[in-house]
Amino acid sequence: MLHPSYSDLMTVVNSEVEPGEQPVVQSRYSIVMATSKRARQIIDERIAEKSGEGKAQESGQTKKEKKPLSVAIEELYTSKVKIVGDDE
Repeated sequence: MLHPSYSDLMTVVNSEVEPGEQPVVQSRYSIVMATSKRARQIIDERIAEKSGEGKAQESGQTKKEKKPLSVAIEELYTSKVKIVGDDE
């Protein structure tokens, strides 16, 4: 199981919303979708990096990376990335 929980993550993401404004994330579904979109971006970034490295990386020495979903959750929880609505 990944930590923090989805409710903790929603609290952190919505912490910068002014009182009376609509929260950025309103449901479990929306936090899951936002996290999965970020994880896909991380996967695409890693593929682009590896294609640029060419044969040097293929020689067998690969560093152990965190899974993309874990990285995405950590980034949202530490506010390294922010969720913006479709209208922004």
